[in-house]
Amino acid sequence: MSAALYNPTILRLAASIPHDVRLADAEGSSEKRSAVCGSRVTVDVMLDERGRVSAIGQEVRACALGQASAALMGAHAIGRSVEEIDAARDAVTGFLAGERDDPGDWPGLDIFLPARDYPARHPSIRLAFEAVADAARTALARRQAAA
Repeated sequence: MSAALYNPTILRLAASIPHDVRLADAEGSSEKRSAVCGSRVTVDVMLDERGRVSAIGQEVRACALGQASAALMGAHAIGRSVEEIDAARDAVTGFLAGERDDPGDWPGLDIFLPARDYPARHPSIRLAFEAVADAARTALARRQAAA
């Protein structure tokens, strides 16, 4: 495996996951697992009155790449709309698959460029973005059903 995958930036991010406590009163939650490597990410969210993420909690049991991805997701999720989070999930998925040249506008995701050559690592990198997108959609659906 390339040393570029596990560079100092990845390792620093993996050790600094923000919002690493689950939310007791979450409006939406989602757990995602990678069948390839066994990584698991659980994300809880609360939305504000405009439908943007106002609080996030996460429990991450993943490799360094999955942890780094969760750190980037957690650092920039608050204030984002459900649509923005969906777009970030889709962008990182397309970027890793080589379907697009850039990872979108979510800060920092370009650090995963070396991982494009290792498809077995893609599911772990995507987990946090898949989980937060599902959790935000669940929260939004609950709000709409209650209205």
